[in-house]
Amino acid sequence: MASFVLRLRLVLGPMLLALPAAGQAHAILVSSEPAANGTVASGPQELEFRFNSRIDSGRSRLTLTDPDSQTVVIPVAGGGVGNVLLSKVDLKPGAQTVRWQVLAVDGHITRGSVPFTVRAP
Repeated sequence: MASFVLRLRLVLGPMLLALPAAGQAHAILVSSEPAANGTVASGPQELEFRFNSRIDSGRSRLTLTDPDSQTVVIPVAGGGVGNVLLSKVDLKPGAQTVRWQVLAVDGHITRGSVPFTVRAP
């Protein structure tokens, strides 16, 4: 009986250790500022995108599509926490969308977007 239990532990142990890694396969956006479908003031704004796992900010990307359908790459600020992308951008009034692409430290790329509105001064 003792040898059966030992064999069972040897077989199931590594499988159980692998389960948490499978659940953390993708970085998922958990909060943003501005919030999705939210409204912010025009002018300089700090952008913050917080994910559920660590990301490689050096290989992650933010783009902004403004009310004139112009799309620009937004520089990601260095020194953020391991699961946060930070940036600062001057926003003009109208509908905007930030598209994000992040590389999780496990090598998976995820993408998404955050639409919001900038109110006139």
